[in-house]
Amino acid sequence: MTNWKRIAFFAAVTVFATCAQASAQEWAKQLLIKSPRHQEWVDVKYGNRTVHAFVVYPEVSTKAPAVVVVHEIFGLTDWARSAADDLAAAGYVAIVPDLLSGFGPHGGGFSDFASTDDATKAVSQLNPDIVTADLNAVADYVKKLPAVNGKLAVAGFCWGGDVAFRFATVRHDLNAAFVFYGSPPTDVTRITTPVYGFYAGNDARIGATIPATIDAMKSAGKPYYPVTYDGAGHGFMRAGEDPGNTNAANKRARADAWTRWATLLKAM
Repeated sequence: MTNWKRIAFFAAVTVFATCAQASAQEWAKQLLIKSPRHQEWVDVKYGNRTVHAFVVYPEVSTKAPAVVVVHEIFGLTDWARSAADDLAAAGYVAIVPDLLSGFGPHGGGFSDFASTDDATKAVSQLNPDIVTADLNAVADYVKKLPAVNGKLAVAGFCWGGDVAFRFATVRHDLNAAFVFYGSPPTDVTRITTPVYGFYAGNDARIGATIPATIDAMKSAGKPYYPVTYDGAGHGFMRAGEDPGNTNAANKRARADAWTRWATLLKAM
């Protein structure tokens, strides 16, 4: 197991207790069903790979920026898709790829795994180079859509926050990177876009990385704007929206983070 895979796997084990409700997402599924926005599945092909992805379009009269959404370590859940729908509701073309495409049972993807545990393990073992290539292909695809105005951002949650931060080191046409409780890459010197961090106060595993990340980004001359939400736990963007989650701090953090995120998106 490579160092990157080892880190991802143990991160999955660590966050599982705080994200145990990730698989119970009927509420998120209902939000998607009730959404008035156009949703579609697309296959993004490059080389010998086919990446299944979910796209949501905003109801606007002009071209819109695009946001590539990187799902949590649990895979392309209903909540990950509803996060894309939220972005579309705010005026953005959102695309969230199934990064388990081709790696599921019988060559399937996320929906072919028997359990969330199985999907989580598979995500933690993904090759980071393939993940990056998949994201590049998806970014190329969405940026060329007639409904997109050429602006592009990436946003990731949990494991996806790690990936989004790392993607900013290799994708140089990004207008912004939004990292939700994700760890930084080892080398930030190649980042060419502002990175906005959203972190939980009760998440020492990730929170402990912030001071060194601030120093590294400052030393490299890279714009980095972290905000920590007191009392919130890892995964608060999902947990704070879950009607079954009674943690008031998570709900406040989600509301405040969404307000900040929407403001930053408008400023791209």
